[in-house]
Amino acid sequence: MPTSRRHFLQSSACGFGSLALAGLAQGAGSPARSALAAKKPHHQPKARRVIFLFMAGGVSHVDSFDYKERLFKDDGRVIDFDDARAVAKTGMGAPQRVMKPLWKFARHGECGRWGSELFPHMNRMVDDLTFIHSMHTTGVAHGPATLFMHTGTTSFVRPSMGSWVLYGLGVENENLPGFVTISPSLGNGGPRNYGNAFLPAVCQGTPLGRTGQPASEAGIKNIRNAAWTHEQQRRQFDLLRALGGEQRKAAATGDTEMEAVIESYELAWRLQNHAPSAVDISGESAATLKMYGIGEKTTDNFGRQCLMARRLAEQGVRYIQVNYSDNSNNPAWDQHSNMPKHAEHAAAVDKPVAALVQDLKERGLLEDTIVWWGGEFGRTPYSEKNGTGRDHNPLGFTVWLAGGGFKPGFAHGSTDEFGQHAVEDKVQMHDLHATILHQLGLDHERLTFGYAGREFRLTDIEGRVVKELVA
Repeated sequence: MPTSRRHFLQSSACGFGSLALAGLAQGAGSPARSALAAKKPHHQPKARRVIFLFMAGGVSHVDSFDYKERLFKDDGRVIDFDDARAVAKTGMGAPQRVMKPLWKFARHGECGRWGSELFPHMNRMVDDLTFIHSMHTTGVAHGPATLFMHTGTTSFVRPSMGSWVLYGLGVENENLPGFVTISPSLGNGGPRNYGNAFLPAVCQGTPLGRTGQPASEAGIKNIRNAAWTHEQQRRQFDLLRALGGEQRKAAATGDTEMEAVIESYELAWRLQNHAPSAVDISGESAATLKMYGIGEKTTDNFGRQCLMARRLAEQGVRYIQVNYSDNSNNPAWDQHSNMPKHAEHAAAVDKPVAALVQDLKERGLLEDTIVWWGGEFGRTPYSEKNGTGRDHNPLGFTVWLAGGGFKPGFAHGSTDEFGQHAVEDKVQMHDLHATILHQLGLDHERLTFGYAGREFRLTDIEGRVVKELVA
């Protein structure tokens, strides 16, 4: 089927053509340029960028940061719970066996936040964190809940949050993509979790590596030409630019497709000179590598991902997803029958995550960077099928935020005495989206895009800014 030059560039989402087109942020002319040009926010922002640390599968909040004395007291008792899956299937609850946390809890920091021994490094950072203990969401299964977390919908093809941020604010650094996802999974939404849907194609996320591939191999594909020297590539670029100049003279007025193709070569040249160093951690100090756990078997992989995220943030990337997941339909934290495995995953992410927050703070970047940690839902306070694991719980769970103008050492909302339902100061996923956008200077009700005869937004027709979280 015939295809236009623009369609070729836009449809090459995982290749270089789209990536090249995605950085055309300067000057006037093509739609690609205007779509990503730096834009004025709706109001004074408190943050400039987001690092989203996605814990795929659902970390158990009742085993980590949501202490419930009742779980210890009633451990082993069979009590009727309105289990989310049972209610979805039959409209009724079911008797379930209460299961106490597998890890000891203690208070930490000057703020006295509860935290279990599952995350000792994060516990030392609680005075810098903002906990939301009253999250609830849509979707009982991983696929719908993960899509909802990333795109604000459980089933339809909608733009991801990173794409909305890039559309609303444009890029800060024309030499790098404005939206990057590190080691994304192919499951539970896959590319839709960083896709642009109907927003301009230049707003899609750029994947670095994939889940299952070592983070040491993550990078932008085909960024280097091993066959030619730098000087040879420079001469080729000069020739292409000269030819492009002649084509501009001959092109019809308003031929934006021709302009986009010509300009894509200029971005390609900039990426070759800037992108490799952006994720190259070889120049980092030994102390920094040690802080992130790089070189240690347990933490090396996720430590590299977190350090790459810091490097991208300080070089002007607007939205960075860091994924701890796998490519199966039962992602990392999904312990239905083996809760002790939570300890293995916690050991892999705890030190790198705490290091990222500390590193951003020491570099003065935490003030205008939002760090968002959490999964698509939590887990039940009772064992699944009277076994040794916990089922999905979208009715109440915990996430935390750091930096970006949020109140440090603060906890908002609560679940019930068992940790199943969010009951006080409830925060729905659309509310969290609206609040993060607000801190970036974007009004979630004004950040819209017209498509198929109606205006769309990340929060659809819902969402409110949770002002209690804002410092």
